[in-house]
Amino acid sequence: MEHTVLCRNVSKVYRQDTVAVQALTDVSLEIPRLDFVCLSGPSGSGKSTLLNLIGGLDRPTGGEIYVDGNRVDQMEKGALAELRLRRIGFVFQAYNLIPVLTARENVEFVMQLQGVAAGERTRKAREILKEVGLEDLENRRPGELSGGQQQRVAVARAIVSAPSLVLADEPTANLDSKTAENLMQLLRHMNREHGVTFIFSTHDKLVMEFSQRLITLRDGRIVDDVRRD
Repeated sequence: MEHTVLCRNVSKVYRQDTVAVQALTDVSLEIPRLDFVCLSGPSGSGKSTLLNLIGGLDRPTGGEIYVDGNRVDQMEKGALAELRLRRIGFVFQAYNLIPVLTARENVEFVMQLQGVAAGERTRKAREILKEVGLEDLENRRPGELSGGQQQRVAVARAIVSAPSLVLADEPTANLDSKTAENLMQLLRHMNREHGVTFIFSTHDKLVMEFSQRLITLRDGRIVDDVRRD
């Protein structure tokens, strides 16, 4: 079976002054392509740490992490940045949109970094904005959009360059229940229609209910792993 993500005996220790904090201990997991996975657990369980390590935003203290066969924990900074640019999409709780850019320009931003021609960037951005239901709002800046609309722009930006993996940290945290449900339906559609693997880190029961697989962490260890598809 092909895997988008493979973790072997991953550990992470943070230093706070002279105190060592064990965020993850000996975590191993395999995430097949097209999986729709939720990392759950109480605050401090290690779920966000694990998500950041998989995305190459931080490095483990020990163990091995592979994304699409690339060992991210040993990659040089330049190669890691290129992997994130080409293969991994990110959806953050705070949206992380660029305030001075329009919705379309925000979606185009990653493609611009990839060197995609201007006309092709615009075509793809408009196409994906239509898919997320924002085709009439492409010229609005983030401050002119609701929280749910901003999150849809963030999803469109994460998906538009066809990554193999999207990592979403608390994607519904700032949304009302109806908007959150609509967002999860959209992400499930993206998973099925675009062939993207999704990993969520969340406290939200709605996100857990939508997920095919629920991985529960506690005190930096995986304590449960249930597949429900």
